[in-house]
Amino acid sequence: MNAPISAAAAPSQAPNWVRHAGLRQWVAEVARLAKPDSIVWCDGSQAEYDHLCGELVAAGTFTKLNDELRPNSYLARSHPSDVARMEERTFICSQKKEDAGPTNNWLDPREMRATLNRLFDGCMRGRTMYVVPFSMGPIGSHIAQIGVEITDSAYVVVSMAIMTRMGRAVAEWLGEDRGFVPCVHSVGAPLAAGQRDVAWPCNDKEKWIVHFPETREIWSFGSGYGGNALLGKKCLALRMASVMARDEGWLAEHMLILGIETPRGEKSYIAAAFPSACGKTNLAMLIPPGAFKGWKVTTIGEDIAWIKPGKDGRFYAINPEYGFFGVAPGTSEATNPNAMRMLKTNVIFTNVAMTPDGDVWWEGMTEQPPARLIDWQGKEWTPGCGRLAAHANARFTVLASQCPSMDPKWEDPQGVPIAAFLFGGRRSSTVPLVVEAPSWEDGVYMAATLGSETTAAITGKVGVVRRDPMAMLAFCGYNMADYFAHWLKMGRTVQQPPRIFRVNWFRRDANGKFMWPGFGENMRVLQWVVERCQGHGHGVETPLGTMPRYEDLTWTGLDKLSPAQFAELERVDNGAWREELSAHDELFGKFGARLPEALEMRRGRMHQKLAA
Repeated sequence: MNAPISAAAAPSQAPNWVRHAGLRQWVAEVARLAKPDSIVWCDGSQAEYDHLCGELVAAGTFTKLNDELRPNSYLARSHPSDVARMEERTFICSQKKEDAGPTNNWLDPREMRATLNRLFDGCMRGRTMYVVPFSMGPIGSHIAQIGVEITDSAYVVVSMAIMTRMGRAVAEWLGEDRGFVPCVHSVGAPLAAGQRDVAWPCNDKEKWIVHFPETREIWSFGSGYGGNALLGKKCLALRMASVMARDEGWLAEHMLILGIETPRGEKSYIAAAFPSACGKTNLAMLIPPGAFKGWKVTTIGEDIAWIKPGKDGRFYAINPEYGFFGVAPGTSEATNPNAMRMLKTNVIFTNVAMTPDGDVWWEGMTEQPPARLIDWQGKEWTPGCGRLAAHANARFTVLASQCPSMDPKWEDPQGVPIAAFLFGGRRSSTVPLVVEAPSWEDGVYMAATLGSETTAAITGKVGVVRRDPMAMLAFCGYNMADYFAHWLKMGRTVQQPPRIFRVNWFRRDANGKFMWPGFGENMRVLQWVVERCQGHGHGVETPLGTMPRYEDLTWTGLDKLSPAQFAELERVDNGAWREELSAHDELFGKFGARLPEALEMRRGRMHQKLAA
């Protein structure tokens, strides 16, 4: 680990592997503002990671788990006010309010800079300022991007070491003049001389997550948690990257990427977008059921996809992340055995419960909870005590390379060719199991009107349909009407645009029971999608698009789902769809004249088809 250098040091006193004068100058400027006690340039080594984890244990931020049960793993408990992303405190400070659009929070960038200058003045007193060069995507890939995060949180540093390619190799690749996205983060809790630190420093009065799209800057203050503090995650990889993608002609999407190989050896890659609580991670690591002998499903990524047109007329995608920052509750051997194997070692857990023997537990991990636990707030817990043992948004941070299903090409700098886009949400009625859009434009319409029913973990309310276009409502860094236009345009930049499908694993019957078994059985739908992409899948035309007939899916091993039940899963209720289109009208009405005409036309055509 590098020895700390004085906050007042000249920028030339950075390590000799930092040759970028602009980077050194910027770090010196932030240091003059934030006034840390010392500066550390992170080299990304294992020794550095181990040293910082040791410091976090000593500070009370980390608890070392039992090395025999969960080797080289740690548990962090955050402050109760700092447990999730904060959409209401997230801002897109474009020069013009209309460029941020009606779905984003906006403030005048001059006012915001004045606020940040006030907040960051001296905010790192008594703390170490870490400089974290990181690459989103394989270093040097034409689809990758470089960021540098300045932070006063060692928790952020060790998390970034898992989630990104981080350290000396990135700084060396930057050379003397390559571009990078500057990211500044502080927990917003300066320490006075002699003041004792707390286990989870944060500012419980004021939190800001701010993006300046024109100058490509990200500033975060007050939170030490997840997507608010790991600025390569949602901030750079989606909000800022979506703006860069618009300007440069590519796509930055909230999508998993998986590979499906048939017994004949044909391989197709699918990118899929789902809002929260829709089984995204489970789908990314799906294990085919026994009926699919010879089929293989592999993982490229489970959260974010960066997609660029290739020279052969197809889209190519990378997973820009190096690790997984996943939701623990609900993850089990039954729902996601690959994830459970991945979490056996080298994991940072946040806000899960701890067993008496120093292991971890969360709701859904086993059918029966242990008789006694320490809950996510460090309190004694027993079954029936009336509160959750793990926070509903408890997380694991783990290297992607530990996932047993990772695809051999997951780090290919060229990316993998995308054959299909899937868009799905949690809908108990109206939306069928699977439908293929008739055209790229129809598919964009499907994706733009995506809706999902809320769960208690998301909003505290259950069953309210929340419109979440492309699952990007919280992550698009500019006006969403322009984002729709960008999607329409991107379909014309390649000769072979991916087919677009909408899926719904969550339809319920009259008794409120799920009609589709989900999890590994989703392979039956994925097989049909792949066959459609390969030109030999059958289906029937409906007002919504092409749907499979009962005989078009493989049913071996799933005898309990009858043709009549499948017909109900795929039923298009005209009355329900008229209501659905009214909700589309409400969404589109927010964008006014900026909404692309092609989507207005699709909406009108849908009305006509349903009326016929």
